Amino acid sequence: MGIDLRSRELKKEILEKTELFVLDMDGTFYLGDDILDGALDFLEAVKKAGKRYIFFTNNSSVSSDLYIEKLERMNCHITPDMIMTSGDVMIRFLKSRYPGKSVYLLGTPQLRESFVKAGINLFESERDEKAAMSHALCESIPDVVVVAFDKTLNYEKLSNACVYIMKGAEFLATHLDINCPVKDGFIPDCGAMCAAIELSTGVSPKFVGKPFKETVDMVVDATGAEPARISFVGDRIYTDVATGVNNGSMGVLVLTGECKLSEVADSKVQPSVIFDSIKEMGELLDEK
Repeated sequence: MGIDLRSRELKKEILEKTELFVLDMDGTFYLGDDILDGALDFLEAVKKAGKRYIFFTNNSSVSSDLYIEKLERMNCHITPDMIMTSGDVMIRFLKSRYPGKSVYLLGTPQLRESFVKAGINLFESERDEKAAMSHALCESIPDVVVVAFDKTLNYEKLSNACVYIMKGAEFLATHLDINCPVKDGFIPDCGAMCAAIELSTGVSPKFVGKPFKETVDMVVDATGAEPARISFVGDRIYTDVATGVNNGSMGVLVLTGECKLSEVADSKVQPSVIFDSIKEMGELLDEK
């Protein structure tokens, strides 16, 4: 018989072992613009237990500053060092692996601003309208193409990226999420945009956000936490949970977002433990 991932004993064991909780946001801490019941109580329980928490989202379309403002509207007040995005991981990756290299970015104005502030050498396309129609390019191409969750994506950006990659530019992407949940369903996310480019070029991207090691490395470097004592908490098995269990940490599934309990048994990645919500996590942490 397998381990009962919802047993009270296992839940208490994981909570006790965890020194740092890395919290997903939408579907875990809030839904849309509404904070989930018990979310703030969980944060208080974490602090009372002498533990720590930070937030991490794969959504690279919005800057950390805007997430901080959104959390403030929910009466959750954090400092900039308590939140990371896959865009931040990409910036760190570029600075360590491709220092000074030119980068063509498919990203929102907010992400572009973050790249500029970090000193990333952004490549500006030299294509004019006539060149765009003929798919002709100037000789100059960037060293790297970075694809993020670009809500301002247009055909010129997409075709530029494809041609640059086919001409030898490295193909990187912030995260692999195919769809982004919204109030009335979903919209195409970074993974869907990458799929179009991959189909056109035959080149697969290197992803760095959840569930990849680069995310865990950044969390460890930023917090000093021991990987084995970090719990990645979220509502998606293939990103949140997989980040932990595939990289020497713990993956905690909550059932307040995308993943349903009925889907767990068929998943290749199995959570370290399953909670109904972070409200339940906080209540168990508060128990003497």
